[in-house]
Amino acid sequence: MANMSEFELTSFAGQNVIVTGAASGIGKAAAELIASRGAKIFALDLNQAGLAATKAGIEKAGIEKDGGQIVTKVLDISSQDAINAVIAEILNEAGQIHALANSAGIAGPTSTNTEEINWNDFHKTLTINLFGSIWLTQALLPSMRTNKYGRIVHLASIAGKEGNPGMSPYNTSKAGLIGYVKGVAKEVATSGITINAIAPAVIRTPINETVTPEIQKYMVSRIPVGRLGEPNEVAEVIAFAASKACSFTTGFTFDVSGGRATY
Repeated sequence: MANMSEFELTSFAGQNVIVTGAASGIGKAAAELIASRGAKIFALDLNQAGLAATKAGIEKAGIEKDGGQIVTKVLDISSQDAINAVIAEILNEAGQIHALANSAGIAGPTSTNTEEINWNDFHKTLTINLFGSIWLTQALLPSMRTNKYGRIVHLASIAGKEGNPGMSPYNTSKAGLIGYVKGVAKEVATSGITINAIAPAVIRTPINETVTPEIQKYMVSRIPVGRLGEPNEVAEVIAFAASKACSFTTGFTFDVSGGRATY
């Protein structure tokens, strides 16, 4: 049985946590789980209707009665100005942001050879998946340094380690994110801040509705467990990496891949 100190390390009581991509999939599951552990969630997404559904679901579950709260804000993660504005707004409202769980992202072009991808589509995938993650980190680090505490968790992908054929923009964005996390974590390692990435294999989420059956079949064939992952399975790892318990692990990429990972 966990003792009180262990419970406190995984509790988010009194903490303000930003969850991006919170309208569906992994982000929604992470928002629900972290709220259930006592956090005030600032749920961000471009999908306003999805955010409303996430908020309603959390409230219906009675999570707020146990200390968890949720505030929703619409955010276009492809805009640095929008990111800076919403982070400033949340800091003004909350005073401190303890953790970020960044799950926003798109699949980009799939089943397409790299020479056939137009640059606008490639650039859009990089902007949302990689640049948005960088802008969020840049916006949050000054206040986290001042408070000498912070947890930043970015959703990467097994594709950033192994690569999926026909998905070069997505592969590139996630590999870049893994490299970014490794380096920046070292910059803030003595500041009470940890920065980590999560690398899921294919998960049963709306983002995979845009992936062709051929690619989905390929990705599942690479998973030794032999099935899709579930959003709540990824959310558990995100919650740990965003908690006080994750104090000596930084610059790391946690695999949630059903055994697919090779390093």
